[in-house]
Formats: sequence, C-alpha cells, structure tokens
Amino acid sequence: MDVIDAARIDEDLARALVAAQFPQWRTLPIRPVAAGGNDHRIFRLGDDLSIRLPSAPGYVPQVRKEQTWLPRLAPAVPLPIPTVEGAGEPSELFPAPWSVYRWMPGAPASASPVDDWPGFAADLAGFLVRLRGADTTAAPAPGLHSAFRGGPLEHWDDEMAVIVDRVHGRERDLARGIWRDALAAPFTGEPVWFHGDVSLNNLLVQDGTLRAVIDFGCSGAGDPACDTVFRWTSVHASAREQFRRDYDVDDGTWARGRGWALWKGLIMITNKPPGQAEFARHVLDQLFADV
Repeated sequence: MDVIDAARIDEDLARALVAAQFPQWRTLPIRPVAAGGNDHRIFRLGDDLSIRLPSAPGYVPQVRKEQTWLPRLAPAVPLPIPTVEGAGEPSELFPAPWSVYRWMPGAPASASPVDDWPGFAADLAGFLVRLRGADTTAAPAPGLHSAFRGGPLEHWDDEMAVIVDRVHGRERDLARGIWRDALAAPFTGEPVWFHGDVSLNNLLVQDGTLRAVIDFGCSGAGDPACDTVFRWTSVHASAREQFRRDYDVDDGTWARGRGWALWKGLIMITNKPPGQAEFARHVLDQLFADV
C-alpha cells in the first residue's frame, strides 16, 4: 500500500501488521470496533489490547504525538488515558506509523448511562484543569496535527463568514456577535495542554461514572478555550452549570470557547446524519440562550 486507503483498512490488514511487527501477539483474535471513529480505525486485539490506524494522511502526525506524549501526560491527570503498548512502523503493508494500545474498559458517555451528571461534569473539569497544569516543555504547538485547535480563532474567520449564513434573522446577528466577541478576546497567556476534542464519544463511562478520557489526537499546548465546549454541548443543565463553575477560566477564555462551539455547531447543522444536525441545533440553542 503506497498511500493510506481507508477502504483497505480491515481485519486482514490489522492481522498482517501484527504478525509482521509484533509476532508475540499474532495468535490473538482481531475484531473491529464498531464506533471506532473517523480519524483512526480501531480493532480489538485479544481482550486486553487494541490496534489504532490513521485513516487518512492528515491524521498521521497524531500517531507519533500520542506515542510520545501520552506516557508523559498520564502521571499528571487524575483519570486513566490511553497506554501505548507498541509503536508500529510504516511498511509495505501500511505506509504510516500506527499503534497498539492497552484496551480501556467502559463505553462512551454518548452511549452509556451516567448516574450523576453534575458529578460527571465536575470530574471532567477536574481532569482538564489538571491537564492544563502538565509540563509543556517541548510540547507540540497547535497546527495541522491538532486541526488547529488551541490556536487563534482567526484561522477560521473566512470560513465563519460563509457558514454563519446557515442560521437566519436574529440568530445570525447573535452568531456574528458571538464570533466578534471571541476574536476580541485573544489568548495572551502561556501555552497550556489542551485535549482538543472533549466529545462524549471520548469520555468513557463505567458503572455510571466517568472513568477515562481517550483520543488525544487533537491535543497540544496552546489556548485551552477549545476544551470549554462541554458548557454548551451537554444536554443536562445541571452538568453545564457545574462545569462552568469548576473549569475555572477567565471571561476571555469562555468567549473564545463560545466561538469554538459556534464554529462546530454551524458546521454540523447541515450534516446529513439526523443525529448530528439535532445535536448541532442543541449547541446553537445553548449558545444563543447564553448571550
């Protein structure tokens, strides 16, 4: 395989890669993970491991980043994060680096019941606050590897000028005001670690409680405003309020966070899967009610 072809990333490829580079695991059964995400394809490897392969060239830089930084971040945060068990190398079978991870038990919060949403929000905020405090020496600055999360919102200004037309009337005026306020509050602090994709799909629940945080592909050191979005994405008012109290950032960071949430909501509002459009509508409703 000379280039990454997502259509060819299947169990047979995963099995061949393991046999070639990690023969100690070659007899373990391999099966796909149904909700493995878009950026990377994930397969279970036996009961205790998983295989993670980038699905397109743009996601390749995330692989080495996670392999390098996850072991360094793990001691700094209060919840488990992915553990790298093997670093796969590019080969004739697959032209990019890939990883073997320790399998993390639990199910995404998007598909698993949570017993106490304010407690969940408090645990999430506590995790992100501790992550912000992790050592940033030589940490990766925002860029293509993080989908430019953690960088200046101006990167999306031209796109926002177009997608703001996806809402109308008073909502369009509110959206433009949210974006102006976000741009008027530039990040001036020292770079801190951010996760970059605080989605319910990346928050693992077990026994009704937040147990782990996964997928650090969009992480880096920069502006943590992109990690505030739970304040508007959660469907539970008590969780949103708890997160707002516990995340502990200044008004400028919240303003930029509104900008991030607005950009994402406007992108998703016209998506074909009905669930995504409905979720985007919820986010926009929360943003407009919060002005």
